[in-house]
Amino acid sequence: MKAKRNIRLAVLTAAFACWAAICGAQTAAERMQQVVQPYADAQVFMGSVLVAQNGKVLFSKSYGWADMEWNIPNSPTAKFQLASVTKQFTAASIFLLQDRGKLKTDDLVKKYLPDAPAAWDKITIYNLLTMTSGVSGDAAKYEPGTPDKLIFADKPLDFQPGEKWDYSNLGYDVLGFLLEKVSGQSYADFVQENIFKPLGMDDSGYDSNITIVSHRASGYWPGADGIENAERTNLSGAFAAGGLYSTTEDMLRWENGLFGGKLLTRASLRKMTTPFQHDYACGLYVHRVNGRQVIDYDGNGIGFNTEVAYYPEDELAVIVLANLNGYVTGRINTALAAVVHGETVPFAPPPREIVLAREVLARYVGAYEFSDGHVVFTLEGRHLIAHFGANFPLFAESETKFFSKGWDLQFEFSKNDKGEFVSVTEYLNGQNTGKGQKK
Repeated sequence: MKAKRNIRLAVLTAAFACWAAICGAQTAAERMQQVVQPYADAQVFMGSVLVAQNGKVLFSKSYGWADMEWNIPNSPTAKFQLASVTKQFTAASIFLLQDRGKLKTDDLVKKYLPDAPAAWDKITIYNLLTMTSGVSGDAAKYEPGTPDKLIFADKPLDFQPGEKWDYSNLGYDVLGFLLEKVSGQSYADFVQENIFKPLGMDDSGYDSNITIVSHRASGYWPGADGIENAERTNLSGAFAAGGLYSTTEDMLRWENGLFGGKLLTRASLRKMTTPFQHDYACGLYVHRVNGRQVIDYDGNGIGFNTEVAYYPEDELAVIVLANLNGYVTGRINTALAAVVHGETVPFAPPPREIVLAREVLARYVGAYEFSDGHVVFTLEGRHLIAHFGANFPLFAESETKFFSKGWDLQFEFSKNDKGEFVSVTEYLNGQNTGKGQKK
């Protein structure tokens, strides 16, 4: 009897453990849904998200529309522009060439691009990979065609190679052109044959304004009166700095392939993921959040935003791809990771828009002087518009607080003793950036 009782206890214990694990997984998925849904409801997020750990998908869901005009919903197979997330594929391609003995990342760029000006004499491939080359943004121009061209401008460096860090799209375009010269293939063909195909990334590719791409999501941005079509990007200019598209499912294959050692040698992967300056490695940021190492990157294009993060210590991948411009992809990504880690979720629900009468909105109109410039508020239709460098439609959260849907930007107006609005405080990314007085 005792033996049977022990067997029964063991069975019940195992069954309870399985039930607890299932409930825990369901609870985590429900919590992740609770993180994303408010952003979708507020129409500040459309796209697909995927969370996986140890190669197992914990949460995968899509929100909003891949094509609003045809009422086609987003799905895990919808293809999104990756924008600057492309850079990690470019970096990996360079390291693949190194693993195959075609180049060394410590080689001088001019060894492969001898037409570069004298100012480039000391720039290495590694300087381009780590954005420490010192090359200014207009020091060269990539021109696609037959053949592709890289046209140099003889301009001095902004700083000596390796001395400083400065974000550079041009540096990655140069890497793409160098890759083409060394490999004898176009950038698109090289990535397709050497990364996408081996890793089974069948829904990824080099984006094009001309080629028909099945299941490609359209890009949108938040307008004053609702979601609008984003202007089409000249994708031929995005090249190796931002020209690829993918899906959440394919990006998981990429994370598993890259960090699972299926693509690069251990030495190359280590060098690619070792930060050099500014927490920047090669096409990737590498830093620690709440004591955990995070390897991540974000992309921002016209109509698209991306945020892809990998936590190597617990093999956690969090992928957020959006086809509605906004600032929330990073917040969503961080919150989803916190759910998996059992941490307090840094969740700040998007503000709710209220409608104010035009006569109320008219009281805020005017120019406000800040210490570093001025902001002009005008009334157009049913919204205030903030003008400083660009035009930002604002939405009322209260009778004194306004927010932007496309940027993490808020304004709070203050009255004088007469009830007149005479000053405004600006908040950017949650930080108070100054107070302006009405002229």
